[in-house]
Amino acid sequence: MKVQRINTSPYASNSYLINEKILIDPGMDTSKLIQKLEELTDPRNIELIILTHGHFDHSAAAKPVAELCDAPIAIHKNDAASLKSEETSASMLFSSPAPNFEPDILYEDGDIIQISDTEALQLIHTPGHTPGGISLYEPYSKGLFSGDTVFPNGGIGRTDFAGGNMEELSRSIEKLTELEVITLYPGHGPVTSEDVNKQILLSLQMSKSFR
Repeated sequence: MKVQRINTSPYASNSYLINEKILIDPGMDTSKLIQKLEELTDPRNIELIILTHGHFDHSAAAKPVAELCDAPIAIHKNDAASLKSEETSASMLFSSPAPNFEPDILYEDGDIIQISDTEALQLIHTPGHTPGGISLYEPYSKGLFSGDTVFPNGGIGRTDFAGGNMEELSRSIEKLTELEVITLYPGHGPVTSEDVNKQILLSLQMSKSFR
């Protein structure tokens, strides 16, 4: 699995281009993201755009990028409505309107997204930061795209936004502790391959301390 991380600003989410054909979390800086994508690949190679959740800093650029790539946008079914709400998309924090578009694909827990003949992303519903938050696990390379569920060094997603729930987040992180993870691709911050399972356990401990 070839993963290229793109970050367009300190506030936007990390975007991940997988095998030059799947884009996770386009973020919110459309022109900068398109410029970066064009440096890495022909945008028309992108076949699918996946949102780990509906917050503005992950999703605002999705529609224009999808139109450029002619690619569908996918999100967990529990976060689809948030794309049209300033409150649940948290767009108000950026003094912007909600992303305001209809996703093309609605995911559920356990869905499989094929990325090559031998590799596939396993979709894990990880609510808590948002009701429809997801993480994506690739078992062959043992890579985990964690959205805003966990971050390096024991970090966890906020639950003080609309739809957030610390008890749900803690249960979601507990699911992630059951995986064997070599590389963590978080929604914000650096990619890490340093004893990732221990870092996720620290995230679980952190979440339980707030319950």
